[in-house]
Amino acid sequence: MNKYLVIGNPIDHSLSPELHNFWINKFKINATYSKLQIDENQLEDIITQIRNAELKGINITVPFKEKILNLVDKLTPEAEHAQSVNTVYKEGKKVIGHNTDIAGFELSIRHHKVDVKNKKILILGSGGVVPSIIIALQKLNVAKIYMMNRTREKAEKLSKRFKNLTVLSWGEKCDFELIINATSVGINKNEDLKLEFNHLPPNRIFYDVIYNPEETLFLKNAKANLHRIINGKMMFIYQAHQSFTIWHKVMPKIDDDTINTIKI
Repeated sequence: MNKYLVIGNPIDHSLSPELHNFWINKFKINATYSKLQIDENQLEDIITQIRNAELKGINITVPFKEKILNLVDKLTPEAEHAQSVNTVYKEGKKVIGHNTDIAGFELSIRHHKVDVKNKKILILGSGGVVPSIIIALQKLNVAKIYMMNRTREKAEKLSKRFKNLTVLSWGEKCDFELIINATSVGINKNEDLKLEFNHLPPNRIFYDVIYNPEETLFLKNAKANLHRIINGKMMFIYQAHQSFTIWHKVMPKIDDDTINTIKI
């Protein structure tokens, strides 16, 4: 039986096993998918297990998407561009690092019918998923991307890699049509980013890449101020769909049964 994992720290919030095992059962694939919390010093052993075919593939979540870059043999163009890996598999004798977050974010924006062309976007955070979001937004022809991160230096590094990206100080006021929380603040209920957006008129779009819990405090506050809110559920489903297709050479439908599998 082929074994697949999602690794991260923390990992309890991940619903990847529910989704992947739903598809595995649907297509009667001889495989299992589970989650494992690890420390950074265990990453090399995980890659060795893939190299030795003890594991067939892994997904990577916070905080290891960048830390695993130098452990794989080859990066796909998507992973190379983003310098972020969330999917690993073996091809021939090589361990491949791939990125499905770019497509996952873009497809989720299209799914929710959000028109970002020529719009101003604010991203909170500069972690492993952020380069993927920036690449997707640039593909969607946004006008301008602003970024805030508590550690400004990390955001400044990204601004050197990506054009059309302006770094703001944490809490600095700016105008935007879409704001994206790409930090992990909110995975634990009632965690607060401690940012206020009272200067904005209603009906802006607040997007949180977190999907569990369904409504972070960031989204609850936005809804209370009459903004449209979107969580990361569809991004999660679309990026998983890409990984599943690569591993199993089967492309499931993203239908109501699939979406309703993710119960939070």
